[in-house]
Amino acid sequence: MTDCIFCKIISKTIPADIVFENDNMLAFKDIHPQYPVHLLLIPKIHIKSLEEVSAQNANLIQEMLLTLPKIAKENGLLEGFRTVLNTGAGGGQEVDHIHFHLIGDVRHKIK
Repeated sequence: MTDCIFCKIISKTIPADIVFENDNMLAFKDIHPQYPVHLLLIPKIHIKSLEEVSAQNANLIQEMLLTLPKIAKENGLLEGFRTVLNTGAGGGQEVDHIHFHLIGDVRHKIK
């Protein structure tokens, strides 16, 4: 998908502050953060939204969900975090490439 901004981040044709990457997914800092930590986790294949997830890519979504806690801890979210998945324009999705928002505040650390 040549006009998708997240696909361009994956192909490294536009820059992003990447905090995690493996063969299947990429996480980077949101350019308009709403929290002290605000990351986006995207699959490296183009899936428009949750409505387009199928049995063929369910394992990828599962892998992403299992990776979110690791990314949270690596970014200082030791006491918890929020994940948000907007679906469709009516659900607040602004980029037509499925993505999880990983948000939290590093000031809440385990003592």
